[in-house]
Amino acid sequence: MSNSETAAAAEIMLNETYAYGKPQVQASFKQTPTDFQVNEILGFEPEADVKGQHHWLQIEKSGVNTDHVARALAQFVDIQARNVSFSGMKDRHAVTTQWFSVELPATKLVDWNAFAEPGVRILQAVKSNRKLRRGTHKWNEFSITLRDVSNVNELLARVEKIKAGVPNYFGEQRFGYQGSNLTKAEGMFAGRRIKDRNLRSIVLSAARSYLFNQYVSTRLAQHGTALLAGDVMQLTGSHSFFVAEHIDTTVLQRVASGDIEVTGPMPGRGRSPVQGAAQEFEEALLAQFKPWLEGIERAGVDQSRRAMWLQAENLVVDSEQNVVRLRFRLTTGSFATSVLRELAQVTS
Repeated sequence: MSNSETAAAAEIMLNETYAYGKPQVQASFKQTPTDFQVNEILGFEPEADVKGQHHWLQIEKSGVNTDHVARALAQFVDIQARNVSFSGMKDRHAVTTQWFSVELPATKLVDWNAFAEPGVRILQAVKSNRKLRRGTHKWNEFSITLRDVSNVNELLARVEKIKAGVPNYFGEQRFGYQGSNLTKAEGMFAGRRIKDRNLRSIVLSAARSYLFNQYVSTRLAQHGTALLAGDVMQLTGSHSFFVAEHIDTTVLQRVASGDIEVTGPMPGRGRSPVQGAAQEFEEALLAQFKPWLEGIERAGVDQSRRAMWLQAENLVVDSEQNVVRLRFRLTTGSFATSVLRELAQVTS
Protein backbone atom coordinates (compact mmCIF):
# COMPACT_ATOMS: atom_id res chain seq x y z
CA MET A 1 0.00 0.00 0.00
CA SER A 2 1.48 3.36 -1.05
CA ASN A 3 1.72 6.54 1.01
CA SER A 4 -1.15 8.10 -0.90
CA GLU A 5 -3.28 5.04 -0.27
CA THR A 6 -2.40 5.08 3.42
CA ALA A 7 -3.33 8.75 3.70
CA ALA A 8 -6.72 7.86 2.24
CA ALA A 9 -7.22 4.89 4.56
CA ALA A 10 -10.06 6.52 6.48
CA GLU A 11 -11.97 7.00 3.22
CA ILE A 12 -11.20 3.43 2.12
CA MET A 13 -12.65 2.09 5.35
CA LEU A 14 -15.93 3.82 4.63
CA ASN A 15 -16.15 1.81 1.40
CA GLU A 16 -15.81 -1.64 2.94
CA THR A 17 -18.41 -4.07 1.66
CA TYR A 18 -21.80 -3.97 3.36
CA ALA A 19 -23.61 -7.17 4.24
CA TYR A 20 -27.06 -5.80 3.31
CA GLY A 21 -26.17 -3.04 0.86
CA LYS A 22 -25.21 0.51 1.81
CA PRO A 23 -27.99 2.05 3.94
CA GLN A 24 -29.72 5.15 2.63
CA VAL A 25 -30.99 6.20 6.06
CA GLN A 26 -29.12 9.12 7.60
CA ALA A 27 -28.80 9.90 11.30
CA SER A 28 -26.85 11.98 13.82
CA PHE A 29 -24.79 10.32 16.55
CA LYS A 30 -22.96 11.51 19.66
CA GLN A 31 -24.68 14.89 19.88
CA THR A 32 -24.18 14.48 23.64
CA PRO A 33 -22.01 11.99 25.61
CA THR A 34 -25.14 10.21 26.84
CA ASP A 35 -25.99 9.29 23.23
CA PHE A 36 -23.22 6.68 23.45
CA GLN A 37 -23.11 4.66 26.66
CA VAL A 38 -20.88 1.63 27.22
CA ASN A 39 -20.83 -0.67 30.23
CA GLU A 40 -17.92 -3.10 30.53
CA ILE A 41 -19.00 -6.54 31.80
CA LEU A 42 -16.22 -8.64 33.33
CA GLY A 43 -18.24 -11.83 33.37
CA PHE A 44 -17.00 -12.60 36.90
CA GLU A 45 -16.66 -10.91 40.28
CA PRO A 46 -13.18 -9.59 41.24
CA GLU A 47 -11.60 -11.99 43.73
CA ALA A 48 -11.51 -9.97 46.96
CA ASP A 49 -8.46 -10.16 49.22
CA VAL A 50 -7.94 -7.50 51.90
CA LYS A 51 -4.19 -8.28 51.81
CA GLY A 52 -3.98 -7.97 48.04
CA GLN A 53 -1.78 -5.41 46.32
CA HIS A 54 -4.09 -4.75 43.36
CA HIS A 55 -6.93 -2.27 43.84
CA TRP A 56 -9.71 -3.03 41.33
CA LEU A 57 -11.78 0.06 40.58
CA GLN A 58 -15.00 0.22 38.60
CA ILE A 59 -15.10 3.71 37.16
CA GLU A 60 -17.66 5.77 35.29
CA LYS A 61 -16.19 8.38 32.98
CA SER A 62 -17.49 11.00 30.57
CA GLY A 63 -15.54 13.23 28.20
CA VAL A 64 -12.16 11.64 28.98
CA ASN A 65 -10.33 8.67 27.52
CA THR A 66 -9.04 5.57 29.27
CA ASP A 67 -5.37 6.60 29.28
CA HIS A 68 -6.26 9.91 30.93
CA VAL A 69 -8.04 8.10 33.76
CA ALA A 70 -5.11 5.71 34.21
CA ARG A 71 -2.66 8.61 34.49
CA ALA A 72 -4.94 10.43 36.95
CA LEU A 73 -5.15 7.33 39.16
CA ALA A 74 -1.37 6.93 39.08
CA GLN A 75 -0.85 10.56 40.04
CA PHE A 76 -3.33 10.27 42.91
CA VAL A 77 -1.36 7.47 44.58
CA ASP A 78 2.08 8.69 43.36
CA ILE A 79 3.07 5.72 41.18
CA GLN A 80 4.08 5.21 37.55
CA ALA A 81 1.22 4.96 35.05
CA ARG A 82 2.52 1.54 33.97
CA ASN A 83 1.33 0.21 37.35
CA VAL A 84 -2.27 1.01 36.42
CA SER A 85 -3.91 -1.53 34.12
CA PHE A 86 -7.27 -1.92 32.42
CA SER A 87 -9.02 -4.51 30.31
CA GLY A 88 -10.13 -2.41 27.35
CA MET A 89 -10.02 1.08 25.86
CA LYS A 90 -13.24 3.08 26.02
CA ASP A 91 -14.38 6.00 23.88
CA ARG A 92 -13.77 9.55 25.09
CA HIS A 93 -16.97 10.97 23.64
CA ALA A 94 -19.27 8.74 25.64
CA VAL A 95 -20.46 7.83 29.12
CA THR A 96 -18.71 4.58 29.95
CA THR A 97 -18.03 2.29 32.87
CA GLN A 98 -14.92 0.12 32.98
CA TRP A 99 -12.53 -1.58 35.36
CA PHE A 100 -8.98 -0.56 36.30
CA SER A 101 -6.50 -2.15 38.68
CA VAL A 102 -3.85 -0.18 40.56
CA GLU A 103 -0.79 -2.00 41.90
CA LEU A 104 0.36 -0.78 45.31
CA PRO A 105 2.20 -2.21 48.35
CA ALA A 106 -0.22 -4.49 50.18
CA THR A 107 0.11 -2.46 53.37
CA LYS A 108 -0.68 0.89 51.77
CA LEU A 109 -4.10 2.28 52.62
CA VAL A 110 -5.94 4.40 50.07
CA ASP A 111 -9.07 6.48 50.52
CA TRP A 112 -10.50 6.24 47.03
CA ASN A 113 -13.38 8.48 48.08
CA ALA A 114 -10.87 11.33 48.05
CA PHE A 115 -10.06 10.80 44.37
CA ALA A 116 -11.36 13.76 42.38
CA GLU A 117 -11.07 14.14 38.62
CA PRO A 118 -13.51 15.99 36.32
CA GLY A 119 -15.71 13.56 34.41
CA VAL A 120 -14.58 10.57 36.49
CA ARG A 121 -16.41 8.75 39.29
CA ILE A 122 -15.34 5.63 41.19
CA LEU A 123 -18.33 3.28 41.57
CA GLN A 124 -16.67 0.56 43.64
CA ALA A 125 -13.24 -0.52 44.87
CA VAL A 126 -12.07 -4.08 45.62
CA LYS A 127 -8.62 -5.20 46.81
CA SER A 128 -7.38 -8.36 45.10
CA ASN A 129 -4.23 -10.41 44.72
CA ARG A 130 -4.68 -10.51 40.95
CA LYS A 131 -3.86 -7.91 38.33
CA LEU A 132 -6.46 -6.90 35.75
CA ARG A 133 -5.08 -7.75 32.31
CA ARG A 134 -5.97 -6.61 28.80
CA GLY A 135 -8.94 -8.36 27.24
CA THR A 136 -10.13 -9.81 30.54
CA HIS A 137 -13.73 -8.62 30.30
CA LYS A 138 -16.26 -10.71 28.40
CA TRP A 139 -18.74 -8.22 26.96
CA ASN A 140 -19.50 -4.56 26.38
CA GLU A 141 -23.10 -3.42 26.76
CA PHE A 142 -24.08 -0.49 24.53
CA SER A 143 -26.88 2.05 24.72
CA ILE A 144 -26.91 4.16 21.57
CA THR A 145 -29.18 7.05 20.60
CA LEU A 146 -29.48 8.08 16.95
CA ARG A 147 -31.11 11.44 16.30
CA ASP A 148 -32.48 13.19 13.21
CA VAL A 149 -33.17 9.79 11.64
CA SER A 150 -34.27 10.44 8.05
CA ASN A 151 -36.48 7.33 7.78
CA VAL A 152 -37.27 5.55 11.04
CA ASN A 153 -39.26 2.72 9.44
CA GLU A 154 -36.46 1.91 7.02
CA LEU A 155 -33.92 1.87 9.84
CA LEU A 156 -36.12 -0.45 11.90
CA ALA A 157 -36.41 -2.76 8.89
CA ARG A 158 -32.61 -2.92 8.67
CA VAL A 159 -32.47 -3.75 12.38
CA GLU A 160 -34.38 -6.93 11.57
CA LYS A 161 -31.80 -7.79 8.89
CA ILE A 162 -28.73 -7.32 11.09
CA LYS A 163 -30.08 -9.80 13.63
CA ALA A 164 -28.51 -12.39 11.33
CA GLY A 165 -25.11 -10.79 11.96
CA VAL A 166 -22.82 -8.11 10.49
CA PRO A 167 -19.21 -8.18 9.26
CA ASN A 168 -16.89 -8.13 12.27
CA TYR A 169 -14.88 -5.15 11.02
CA PHE A 170 -12.49 -3.30 13.26
CA GLY A 171 -13.83 0.23 13.79
CA GLU A 172 -12.08 3.22 12.27
CA GLN A 173 -10.95 4.34 15.73
CA ARG A 174 -8.49 1.43 15.64
CA PHE A 175 -6.65 3.17 12.80
CA GLY A 176 -6.18 6.61 14.35
CA TYR A 177 -7.23 10.03 13.11
CA GLN A 178 -7.40 9.96 9.29
CA GLY A 179 -5.65 6.58 9.32
CA SER A 180 -2.56 7.98 11.07
CA ASN A 181 -1.73 4.63 12.71
CA LEU A 182 -1.54 3.04 9.25
CA THR A 183 0.83 5.77 8.08
CA LYS A 184 3.03 5.01 11.09
CA ALA A 185 2.84 1.30 10.29
CA GLU A 186 4.01 1.86 6.75
CA GLY A 187 6.92 3.92 8.03
CA MET A 188 7.87 1.24 10.56
CA PHE A 189 7.77 -1.50 7.94
CA ALA A 190 10.03 0.67 5.76
CA GLY A 191 12.64 0.79 8.55
CA ARG A 192 11.57 3.73 10.72
CA ARG A 193 11.99 2.81 14.37
CA ILE A 194 9.24 3.39 16.93
CA LYS A 195 10.82 3.53 20.38
CA ASP A 196 7.63 3.81 22.42
CA ARG A 197 6.57 0.19 23.08
CA ASN A 198 2.92 1.11 23.61
CA LEU A 199 2.75 3.10 20.37
CA ARG A 200 4.52 0.28 18.54
CA SER A 201 1.91 -2.17 19.79
CA ILE A 202 -0.92 0.15 18.70
CA VAL A 203 0.59 0.56 15.23
CA LEU A 204 1.09 -3.19 14.74
CA SER A 205 -2.47 -3.84 15.90
CA ALA A 206 -3.78 -1.25 13.43
CA ALA A 207 -1.90 -2.86 10.55
CA ARG A 208 -3.17 -6.36 11.32
CA SER A 209 -6.70 -5.02 11.83
CA TYR A 210 -6.60 -3.26 8.46
CA LEU A 211 -5.53 -6.47 6.70
CA PHE A 212 -8.34 -8.39 8.42
CA ASN A 213 -10.87 -5.79 7.30
CA GLN A 214 -9.59 -5.99 3.73
CA TYR A 215 -9.92 -9.77 3.81
CA VAL A 216 -13.51 -9.70 5.10
CA SER A 217 -14.57 -6.92 2.71
CA THR A 218 -13.09 -8.61 -0.35
CA ARG A 219 -14.43 -12.03 0.57
CA LEU A 220 -17.91 -10.64 1.19
CA ALA A 221 -17.81 -8.88 -2.19
CA GLN A 222 -16.66 -12.00 -4.06
CA HIS A 223 -18.30 -14.85 -2.16
CA GLY A 224 -21.04 -13.29 -0.05
CA THR A 225 -21.75 -15.34 3.07
CA ALA A 226 -20.76 -18.65 1.45
CA LEU A 227 -18.29 -20.90 3.26
CA LEU A 228 -15.19 -22.15 1.45
CA ALA A 229 -13.66 -25.59 1.69
CA GLY A 230 -10.74 -25.39 4.11
CA ASP A 231 -12.18 -22.54 6.17
CA VAL A 232 -10.93 -22.30 9.75
CA MET A 233 -13.89 -22.56 12.11
CA GLN A 234 -13.94 -21.32 15.69
CA LEU A 235 -16.08 -22.77 18.46
CA THR A 236 -18.27 -19.85 19.52
CA GLY A 237 -17.14 -18.28 22.78
CA SER A 238 -13.78 -20.07 22.79
CA HIS A 239 -10.37 -19.99 21.13
CA SER A 240 -10.66 -23.57 19.84
CA PHE A 241 -10.33 -24.02 16.08
CA PHE A 242 -10.66 -26.72 13.47
CA VAL A 243 -10.43 -26.82 9.68
CA ALA A 244 -13.59 -27.62 7.73
CA GLU A 245 -12.02 -29.53 4.85
CA HIS A 246 -15.44 -30.01 3.31
CA ILE A 247 -18.51 -27.81 3.69
CA ASP A 248 -21.18 -30.40 4.39
CA THR A 249 -24.64 -30.30 5.96
CA THR A 250 -23.23 -30.72 9.47
CA VAL A 251 -20.93 -27.71 9.14
CA LEU A 252 -23.71 -25.56 7.67
CA GLN A 253 -26.10 -26.54 10.47
CA ARG A 254 -23.51 -25.77 13.17
CA VAL A 255 -22.87 -22.34 11.65
CA ALA A 256 -26.60 -21.63 11.38
CA SER A 257 -27.15 -22.61 15.03
CA GLY A 258 -24.30 -20.38 16.21
CA ASP A 259 -22.24 -23.31 17.50
CA ILE A 260 -19.27 -22.42 15.28
CA GLU A 261 -18.07 -19.32 13.42
CA VAL A 262 -16.01 -18.88 10.26
CA THR A 263 -12.78 -16.95 10.82
CA GLY A 264 -10.46 -14.66 8.92
CA PRO A 265 -6.71 -14.05 9.32
CA MET A 266 -4.92 -11.82 11.78
CA PRO A 267 -1.52 -12.02 10.05
CA GLY A 268 1.73 -12.78 11.84
CA ARG A 269 4.41 -15.42 12.32
CA GLY A 270 3.59 -19.06 11.80
CA ARG A 271 1.73 -21.05 9.18
CA SER A 272 -1.95 -20.34 8.77
CA PRO A 273 -4.09 -23.48 9.30
CA VAL A 274 -6.39 -22.57 6.40
CA GLN A 275 -6.61 -25.10 3.54
CA GLY A 276 -8.11 -25.68 0.11
CA ALA A 277 -10.17 -23.00 -1.62
CA ALA A 278 -10.11 -20.83 1.50
CA GLN A 279 -6.30 -20.95 1.47
CA GLU A 280 -6.14 -19.96 -2.19
CA PHE A 281 -8.37 -16.96 -1.59
CA GLU A 282 -6.53 -15.88 1.59
CA GLU A 283 -3.05 -16.14 0.07
CA ALA A 284 -4.06 -14.25 -3.08
CA LEU A 285 -5.58 -11.42 -1.06
CA LEU A 286 -2.71 -11.05 1.41
CA ALA A 287 -0.06 -11.26 -1.33
CA GLN A 288 -1.00 -7.68 -2.21
CA PHE A 289 0.38 -6.62 1.17
CA LYS A 290 3.67 -8.56 1.19
CA PRO A 291 5.80 -5.74 2.73
CA TRP A 292 3.29 -5.42 5.55
CA LEU A 293 3.19 -9.16 6.17
CA GLU A 294 6.99 -9.28 6.34
CA GLY A 295 7.07 -6.27 8.69
CA ILE A 296 4.53 -7.84 11.04
CA GLU A 297 6.50 -11.10 11.11
CA ARG A 298 9.78 -9.24 11.82
CA ALA A 299 8.04 -7.54 14.73
CA GLY A 300 7.51 -10.97 16.30
CA VAL A 301 3.71 -11.04 16.24
CA ASP A 302 2.14 -14.50 15.95
CA GLN A 303 -0.68 -15.12 13.49
CA SER A 304 -4.15 -15.78 14.87
CA ARG A 305 -7.79 -15.94 13.74
CA ARG A 306 -10.82 -13.71 14.28
CA ALA A 307 -14.50 -14.41 13.71
CA MET A 308 -15.66 -12.86 10.43
CA TRP A 309 -19.20 -12.21 11.65
CA LEU A 310 -20.51 -10.31 14.63
CA GLN A 311 -23.76 -10.89 16.49
CA ALA A 312 -25.46 -8.07 18.39
CA GLU A 313 -26.78 -9.94 21.43
CA ASN A 314 -29.88 -8.96 23.44
CA LEU A 315 -30.79 -6.37 20.81
CA VAL A 316 -33.61 -4.04 21.91
CA VAL A 317 -34.84 -1.07 19.88
CA ASP A 318 -37.35 1.71 20.54
CA SER A 319 -38.17 4.86 18.63
CA GLU A 320 -39.90 8.18 19.14
CA GLN A 321 -40.47 10.57 16.25
CA ASN A 322 -37.05 10.82 14.53
CA VAL A 323 -35.04 9.34 17.42
CA VAL A 324 -34.05 5.66 17.62
CA ARG A 325 -32.46 4.03 20.68
CA LEU A 326 -30.60 0.75 20.49
CA ARG A 327 -29.35 -1.48 23.27
CA PHE A 328 -27.22 -4.55 22.64
CA ARG A 329 -24.23 -6.51 23.87
CA LEU A 330 -21.03 -7.39 21.98
CA THR A 331 -18.17 -9.71 22.81
CA THR A 332 -14.83 -8.18 23.75
CA GLY A 333 -12.84 -6.84 20.81
CA SER A 334 -15.87 -6.06 18.64
CA PHE A 335 -17.01 -2.59 17.61
CA ALA A 336 -20.45 -1.02 17.88
CA THR A 337 -19.60 1.06 14.80
CA SER A 338 -19.62 -2.18 12.77
CA VAL A 339 -23.27 -2.59 13.76
CA LEU A 340 -24.20 1.05 13.16
CA ARG A 341 -22.68 1.22 9.66
CA GLU A 342 -25.14 -1.46 8.51
CA LEU A 343 -28.08 0.57 9.85
CA ALA A 344 -27.49 4.13 8.72
CA GLN A 345 -25.08 6.67 7.34
CA VAL A 346 -24.13 8.18 10.68
CA THR A 347 -22.71 11.65 11.25
CA SER A 348 -21.00 12.17 14.60
